[in-house]
Amino acid sequence: MDITLRQLRYFVALADERSFRRAAEKVNITQPALSLQIKELEVRLGTKLVERLPRDIRLTRSGEITLVRAQNLLTDMRELERSVRLQSGLDGQLLLGVIPTIAPYLLPAALTNIRARITTLEVRVHEAQTEVLMQALHRGTIDAAIISPPFDKDGFDQIDLFEDRFLLAGSREKLEQWGLSPGRPKPVDIPPDRLLMLDQGHCLADQALDICGMTRQQIDLGASSLGTLSGLVAEGLGITFLPEIALRAEAGNNRLSLLRFATPEPNRKIVLVRRSGGDSDEWFTELADILRNAGSELLGFARQHIAP
Repeated sequence: MDITLRQLRYFVALADERSFRRAAEKVNITQPALSLQIKELEVRLGTKLVERLPRDIRLTRSGEITLVRAQNLLTDMRELERSVRLQSGLDGQLLLGVIPTIAPYLLPAALTNIRARITTLEVRVHEAQTEVLMQALHRGTIDAAIISPPFDKDGFDQIDLFEDRFLLAGSREKLEQWGLSPGRPKPVDIPPDRLLMLDQGHCLADQALDICGMTRQQIDLGASSLGTLSGLVAEGLGITFLPEIALRAEAGNNRLSLLRFATPEPNRKIVLVRRSGGDSDEWFTELADILRNAGSELLGFARQHIAP
C-alpha cells in the first residue's frame, strides 16, 4: 500500500497537537485509528517518526524531515483544489478568514450582498488574528483573508478595500472631565492612563498605540472584543478607539459618546489578501468588489451620524 494524503494529514495534526488524543479530535477520528495510521506510515517509510513520551510526543530526526515534506505536499494539494474550485469565479465554496475587529461588523452586510448576488456560493468563515490568518493562507487552508496592515506581503496578493477612520469613544462626562470634549481632540491629547485597548495580539490595539505614540506599558489592555470595550467606556471606565465600521453595531448604548479626531483623522486600511498563485483573478476581484460595497454602507452610516 502506498503512502496516502490522509496519513500525511494525520501525521501533521499529531505534530501540531503533540498529543494522540488531541490530534484524533482535530481530524475527527478515534485515537486508536490515528495511532494505527501513524504506525502504517512509519512502516511504509521504513523509519520511526514519533517517540511516545509519558505526556508528550517527540518527532525523531526522520519525523522532522517528513513533517516538512508532508506540510509542503498538503499545501500544494490544497492550492490545486482551490485553483480548480475558484477557476470560474465565485462559485461553490469560499474559505474566508477575517480578523475579529472586522468580522462582526463587515461580514453581516457582506454576506447579505453575497447571497443576493451569488446564490450558489457557500462561504465558510474563519475568525482569527492576523498572524494566524497569514499562516492559514500560506498553508492553503483558507482562500482569502480580510485584514488590516501591516503584515509580511511576500508571497501574497492584496486588494485595498477601504479606509476605516477611528473615532474616540467614552462617556460624555469622562470626555468632558479629561478635556477631550467639546471639540476635536488629537491622538496625542489622550491621557495614557485613561485609554483602554484590546488584549495583546489584536492589530487594532497596535495601530492605536502607534498613532498615539504610546507603549503597552502605559495603558490597560482591557478586553478581547470591541463590544466589551464599548460597554466599559460607556460606563466611564476609560476611553477607547472605535472604528467607523463598528459604529452602527456599537452605538446603541445611549451612554456612549463619540468624537471625531482633528484632521488628519487616524485610520486603518482594510485589505483583502490571498496567497500569490497562477489561478484566476476573477473570484478575487469580484469578492473585493462585494466587500468594498459592504464597507461603503457602514462608512456612509458613520459619516452621516458623525460628520467628518
